[in-house]
Amino acid sequence: MEKEEMSAQLAYIAGLFDGEGCVQYKQRLEVKRKKKRYKCWIITMEMAMADEPIIKWVHDILVVGSVRHVIKNKSPSSKPHWKDQWRWRCGYRDALKVANLLLPYARVKREKLQKIINHYKNKNDKLSIRYTNDRDVRVHNDVSGDRHHILK
Repeated sequence: MEKEEMSAQLAYIAGLFDGEGCVQYKQRLEVKRKKKRYKCWIITMEMAMADEPIIKWVHDILVVGSVRHVIKNKSPSSKPHWKDQWRWRCGYRDALKVANLLLPYARVKREKLQKIINHYKNKNDKLSIRYTNDRDVRVHNDVSGDRHHILK
């Protein structure tokens, strides 16, 4: 795909995301292991609409995240005019990748996308994770003897 065509598609996706998308960037306390409370970051990006082909196209272009079908008329309290939804969602490092792609074109969600980028840019962890093109996760730390342990 040509660079100009790709940038036009990313600009279109950024516009869709500005109108229909949601960025969640917050910290909350979660109870884990023996009822201890830990501060956990929740970092997700989501877009929902009734148009299935558009959501699947976004997923195909961005190559991250997941798509699911949300049926609206299951509940007895649902309204007859409600339509089913299609939702694309990604989180954490995948959200970082998408935030970097959409930031130059975003307007409404620009500040929240920048928060995701800054969160990972300012991390000074001993454990660094690097994504490769084949979606393997390479972990570089002292635990793996060769420093190139691959998790699939």
